[in-house]
Amino acid sequence: MNKKKTLSDKPERPDYWLLGAALLLACFGLMMVLSASGIMAERFFDDKYLFFRKQAIFLATGVFMMFICSKLPKSFFYNMVYVWLMVAFLLLFLCDFTPLSISAGGAKRWIAMGPLRIQPLEFCKPALILYLAYFFSRKQDMIRSFSIGFLPPFAITGALCLLLMLQPDFGGAVFLAMILFFMSLVGGTRISYLFTSLLFAGGAGYLLITSSPYRLKRMTAFMDPFKSAQNEGYQLVQSLYAFGSGNIFGQGLGAGKQKLFFLPEAHNDFIMAVVGEELGFAGVTVVFLVIGFLLWRGFKIALAQDDLQDRFTAYGMTIMLALGFTLNLAVVMGAVPPKGVPMPFVSYGGSSMLISCVCIGILLNLSRGKV
Repeated sequence: MNKKKTLSDKPERPDYWLLGAALLLACFGLMMVLSASGIMAERFFDDKYLFFRKQAIFLATGVFMMFICSKLPKSFFYNMVYVWLMVAFLLLFLCDFTPLSISAGGAKRWIAMGPLRIQPLEFCKPALILYLAYFFSRKQDMIRSFSIGFLPPFAITGALCLLLMLQPDFGGAVFLAMILFFMSLVGGTRISYLFTSLLFAGGAGYLLITSSPYRLKRMTAFMDPFKSAQNEGYQLVQSLYAFGSGNIFGQGLGAGKQKLFFLPEAHNDFIMAVVGEELGFAGVTVVFLVIGFLLWRGFKIALAQDDLQDRFTAYGMTIMLALGFTLNLAVVMGAVPPKGVPMPFVSYGGSSMLISCVCIGILLNLSRGKV
């Protein structure tokens, strides 16, 4: 006799809706990298498709890593939490104190390993999330105490932020601090501790900004970019011009003018300005909808988890992507001070693409049989 199928007999399939949204964003980003970088690559490197080919390689590698992460047992991530954390510290140490680091714009934020360039900050993000998910799931009975529930995660995050400040990377340190805040908020940390930490962090940030002429200029340029349109406010002004000229339906794919050596880093952090100019309000709205759908699936996966560490991990990975999307859009639209934050899946860059794909892979892993 044939046995009746039960719910336990169902194949544990990952969330294909999440996978589809991530791949759609990544393919869209590949197309926009070609549009935004083609003229510049042809002018300076005599190869119109240089950045497009590199981004295609980053994407292919990222999809492979996504597949691997979706298949690995969860113990591979959970049993080596401190190993991932030590790797993050090691990469930052190599960037800060060894000749392997690459200086650009007065900062050392990349490591050169042969032909590869690695940005340690991107690898710190998931490593910190895995540690915080482990910590908050294991210490729930003592999470509201100061010495056990508060100090360890804040000390670890503070040490990572200190190494980032030595590069210096003020924005990267703020990003990790925001991950800590949102993880602590759901992890059970006392609100009074979080509020006090915010006050101290705000005061420290104010002192760091006012004590550095460079950061102070960027802050004043953000407040009124058109007053320094030829200096510190130049990039933001060109970004706003790009969005303004896009109107409802844009100038047409490939027909944007700001990427013609007016908008710096058009294929990197400010690629959404090119999207706004070429595809207009309608195109940007579609991108917003895809991003919103991806984040909804991520949070749905987190809420569906029975195990607390699984739930915190899924939440953290989704928050990391959400912060990347939000901060990048806020910068290019002039809502927050300028900071180099790549648009996940869309901006050109290997480290950002690989880590974004790893996050999706972990979410797919956790989504099996849950959604």
